[in-house]
Amino acid sequence: MYGVTGASGQLGRLVLKALLETVAPDRLVALVRDPDKLADVAARGVAVRHFDYDHLAEPTAVLAGIDRLLLISSSEIGRRLPQHQAVIDAAVAAHVGFIAYTSILHADSNPMLLAEEHRATEAALKASGLAHALLRNGWYTENYLGQVQVVVEHGELIGSAGEGRISAAARADYAVAASAVLIGAPETRIYELVGDRAFTLTQLAAAIAGASGKPVVYRNLPEAAYREMLESTGLPAPIANALADSDVKAAEGVLFDDSGVLSALIGRATTPMEESVKFALRA
Repeated sequence: MYGVTGASGQLGRLVLKALLETVAPDRLVALVRDPDKLADVAARGVAVRHFDYDHLAEPTAVLAGIDRLLLISSSEIGRRLPQHQAVIDAAVAAHVGFIAYTSILHADSNPMLLAEEHRATEAALKASGLAHALLRNGWYTENYLGQVQVVVEHGELIGSAGEGRISAAARADYAVAASAVLIGAPETRIYELVGDRAFTLTQLAAAIAGASGKPVVYRNLPEAAYREMLESTGLPAPIANALADSDVKAAEGVLFDDSGVLSALIGRATTPMEESVKFALRA
């Protein structure tokens, strides 16, 4: 029996889709804060259980029967470690045999602020004694495309990544890899997962321009100016600070890797950045 936390999120839904291609619905458990969001999945025969990282009522019962669990990292920066620890403790109590965790690229040495909670979660998993896989995901290409229409409208992609090479891949690529590891990984292992072809934000801006038919350039800002810009869009200061820090670290090469592990796991080349751009523009 396979379980997926955060199953109604952007990654979680893609993982369920990938799992359903090879696993019978009655062998899947979708764990989600709001079960109503997965009514379509429940209609296919997947068990949908209420699961809140912050309020794990009867945790042993909610994880009952699950042999292998995918712990998708919480999106609540600053609260992740206690949330993840609660899930790990519940998995131990429920005798879950294996956890795969969506971490960050090179978590053990990654200097990004965002890496701190992932590093601590990896340590908690090790301390738990559970067999586990660390899915050290690189950046999602979609991280840069959520406001692509605004980028086209203003003719600028803004960041602080300079000419740093970013080995990003589509979210769906990481979902297929998570599915493969959840089904097949026999023992504790670390996977450094990145796209096959790195790109700079200058190249991303050029791809957006080419796909949209409108001029788009990349404008690089100092970290403080970029952080202020992010805050001006309504992002809370801690999140804006973490994102600006991530861009600056990307300029230093932190988000580059050429391991090829992701494409090997999914059995095909990772999705080209240009294809993700075209998809985002159509959305």
